[in-house]
Amino acid sequence: QVQLAESGGGFVKAGGSLTLACVASVNTFNDDSFGWFRQAPGTERDFVAVITASGTIYSNKDLVRSRFTISRDKRVNTVFLQMNDLKPEDSAVYYCARNIPGEDFHIVAGYDTWGQGTIVNVSS
Repeated sequence: QVQLAESGGGFVKAGGSLTLACVASVNTFNDDSFGWFRQAPGTERDFVAVITASGTIYSNKDLVRSRFTISRDKRVNTVFLQMNDLKPEDSAVYYCARNIPGEDFHIVAGYDTWGQGTIVNVSS
């Protein structure tokens, strides 16, 4: 059974940084693509970034404007999201998810497994 576990969220002041981690309990980690989404209260779950099995990265530039960086470490089956220059509007629950091969990685329906989420709260 595939499981994803996020960590690293917390409270931070505007301008600060956080690094989120997503540990994937899956035998196919090296062949899978993983994405990060976020969801603020009362809003849709938005695509943040994805990293493919080969390491190619696609980001929602309108959302993160190069402030966020996704990476992966195959030695520990973990995907990271480094977030810099955080703003109050970045406050949300951040989710890690595994992309379904061949499916659109920009949308929620393109993923088959989700973590429980980690909360990021940025104060002004």
